[in-house]
Amino acid sequence: MYRPLVAAIAVWVALARLAPADENWQPLFNGKDLTGWVNVNVAPDTFTVRDEMIVSTGQPTGTIRTERMYENFVMELEWRHMKAGGNAGVFIWGDPLTAVGTPFSRGIEVQVLDGRNSDVYTSHGDVFSIHGASMKPDRPHPKGAQRCLPSEHRAKPSPEWNHYRITCRDGVIKLAVNGKEVSGGSECKPRKGYICLESEGSECHFRNLKIAELPSTNPSPEETAQEAKGFVPLLAAPNLAGWKQVAGNAGHWVVKDWQLKYDGKSEAAQPRDKHLWTAKDYGDFELVVDWRLPNKPVKKSYPVVLASGEDKVDAEGRPVLLEVDDAGNSGILLRGSETAQVNICCYPVGSGEITEYRKNNDLTAAVRAAVTPKERADAPLGQWNRFIVKMQGDRVSVDLNGKRIIENAQLPGISKRGPIGLQHHNEVVEFGNIFVREL
Repeated sequence: MYRPLVAAIAVWVALARLAPADENWQPLFNGKDLTGWVNVNVAPDTFTVRDEMIVSTGQPTGTIRTERMYENFVMELEWRHMKAGGNAGVFIWGDPLTAVGTPFSRGIEVQVLDGRNSDVYTSHGDVFSIHGASMKPDRPHPKGAQRCLPSEHRAKPSPEWNHYRITCRDGVIKLAVNGKEVSGGSECKPRKGYICLESEGSECHFRNLKIAELPSTNPSPEETAQEAKGFVPLLAAPNLAGWKQVAGNAGHWVVKDWQLKYDGKSEAAQPRDKHLWTAKDYGDFELVVDWRLPNKPVKKSYPVVLASGEDKVDAEGRPVLLEVDDAGNSGILLRGSETAQVNICCYPVGSGEITEYRKNNDLTAAVRAAVTPKERADAPLGQWNRFIVKMQGDRVSVDLNGKRIIENAQLPGISKRGPIGLQHHNEVVEFGNIFVREL
């Protein structure tokens, strides 16, 4: 006859474990400023504080994140859109930098959307994985996506306030909308990371953000987001602030939302000024930059390059050519040098080669081999690529799409400091997600 009492106590203990006491709540937003938050890739005035609210203009698309990671926790917040159809989100367990070719980080998104509903998405609390994260939705999605649609529609339309309660524990996420749990997922990876607020096109307000942390269960490195390393965005400021402004470049190097588009037609008087240079000089640094060549490709033939950096020749000593699809050319210029260029190209050798050093017969064989990519790691034409370029002293390493293609190559004669440049090559190229940290 004691079984009902025992069961009730068990339920009470379980609920108490997941519902933190009031004294464990900590504010995620102090109501006065953005202390505790870091700009990932938006303009300085995209997120501001007004009337104890975090106000997002929605422009450009991107995020701010918490200063530190969170693992197991309960989070509450209120949000409202100021325009019908507005879009935003709260990202859980996110990386500190954006994923390749997108203004958003890998993580689990809790949708903040107004007035858009269909068979495959809603405005009432969808939860889903994005950009390389994974999640098993609580209910199968109609299209098989890793997205949980809410069990009922409870969100209020713009400009009314909505309340979210997000419970995260051991890779399980649950969302309650205006007082009732409606969606969630399990087996989330990562299950520890940063919390982000999203800007995506229109004004959105957030207020009363608070969090109560729960005990850790020690996630593995594979279950943990990347650690922030102090990167700062180079495309976050409007009107290319942070880059040298040269007559003739306006209207050709153009920031559109989170991307930088170049039409290849700079009218600057001096050839060097057609490149886009940072206003600041850098010594030792690590640079992250996404790029793609969007033009329709044409067939062209280029030399095949050996691992030694030498052009391959046939039995008669003639260069061996290979026909490829060519969609353009550009590059990343290091410390103010047009010679120290990490190439963006369609050549058989692949992007990332430091061409002028490879072709310089006055340099040693070891130097020329080192600046030759170990493999061709380019994504298919039209898709986004990511360079990570690390410059220390006169040595450079280059990763392309997660593969180390240049390892500690020497660049004899390179300056100790100088600006970083994006190369003009009379051809269309697009950049995005440019971040730098000084070493």
